[in-house]
Amino acid sequence: MKYTIQTSVSNDFDQVVETTIDALKDEGFGVLCDIDVQATLEEKLGEEFRQYRILGACNPALAHEGLNEEIELGALLPCNVIVYETDDGEVMVSAVDPQQLVGIADNEALDSIANEVHDRFERVLASVVDELESSSEV
Repeated sequence: MKYTIQTSVSNDFDQVVETTIDALKDEGFGVLCDIDVQATLEEKLGEEFRQYRILGACNPALAHEGLNEEIELGALLPCNVIVYETDDGEVMVSAVDPQQLVGIADNEALDSIANEVHDRFERVLASVVDELESSSEV
């Protein structure tokens, strides 16, 4: 089962993270948490790992609407967007597919919210690619 929507780019990792955060903001999402998995695994386990960040994204209006329909929805929030280095040197930006995520709630009232979040995440991914491609052409 595919549970993310994603794109890859050939840019500096930190630049991709910042561009992703900006694109999320443009679509009405705040980043509630930013987990540096590489640093955490090094600190807690002494293990090396690729650059990998988990961004906990939330659109307050859509979250409020969803919570009003399904109070347990909070267990699935915030929606995670990950940015990580691939084995071939690309940087992957991947967002949870909210249509898959809320499908487990089995509440049709959430479908329109999931569709809206999905569409916004698709625009975020497209914006990241467009922004990074235009900045690399300069």
